[in-house]
Amino acid sequence: MLFVTRRLVFAVVTLFILSVLVFLGSQVLPGNVALAILGMDADPDAVTTLNHQLGLDRPLLVQYSSWIWHFLHGDMGRSYVYHTPVAPFVMQALGHSLKLSAVALVLVVPLGILGGAVAALKVNRPLDRIISVGGLSAMMVPEFVTGIVLILIFGVWLRWFPTSATWPGGASLWTQLYYLILPSLPLVLVLFGYIARMARAGMIEALDSDYTRTAVLKGLTWRQVIWRHVLRNALLPTITVIATQTGFLIGGLVVIETLFRYQGIGSLIFEAANNKDFPVLQAGVFVVGIVFAVTTFFADLLSSLLNPRIRIGDVQ
Repeated sequence: MLFVTRRLVFAVVTLFILSVLVFLGSQVLPGNVALAILGMDADPDAVTTLNHQLGLDRPLLVQYSSWIWHFLHGDMGRSYVYHTPVAPFVMQALGHSLKLSAVALVLVVPLGILGGAVAALKVNRPLDRIISVGGLSAMMVPEFVTGIVLILIFGVWLRWFPTSATWPGGASLWTQLYYLILPSLPLVLVLFGYIARMARAGMIEALDSDYTRTAVLKGLTWRQVIWRHVLRNALLPTITVIATQTGFLIGGLVVIETLFRYQGIGSLIFEAANNKDFPVLQAGVFVVGIVFAVTTFFADLLSSLLNPRIRIGDVQ
């Protein structure tokens, strides 16, 4: 219980610091909000009046307190550009990003773990080098480069997948998944290297451990040793990596969402920053932070369930 409480307190403190940074970060963006809304030729008195109506002339502490209080009560404010509540925009965009992230994770997690396990079992052999070098190379290539190449190959030349991730209205779940396969592939290529490297390192450490040698001496088959003892302990650091990359998938998809014309949370944040739409910008970034904190918290819980020594060490 103490372990859970400490992790929960840490998550809350992290979110508080993030909320302050998000608010202050939006304040230092260049440009005047009212001027961006009214146009560069707007009357100065009209600009001053609009800034007052939006509450932008109040002290920063008052603005922050009002924003975070309303946010905690489900009110994310109103968009300066669209003059409508922010929450529907953010939640719809978050739902889209979650779908794309889920497809990418479903593809890359088993592939990454399998690749890391195979590389560890064939350590310092050609197959290990192929998987390690291939994963590292995929990590180093920017997503927009792999995205363009994949669009040309699978979307233009082979015509296996649509080049846009925007599915028609009323599309079924399977149709939506079909439209998301191609945009998820650049993410799979980037994340495969991270997950495979962590899985490989964990597997090598587990294979060299005392409990593995003890299991072999007890007469267990190699398959039983791998499944019962090695994988369970080897995947502990991999779980943390997967949780961390989940936050990246949800908030760091600006390039992919722009390239495939997908209305996710990343593209929403980018557009809000360009338009000086502070309520949308603040809500979008903070929601991504909440998702990141929640996934990390549950990753810690899962790691503690798989390895009780983590809880004992935390208590001590």
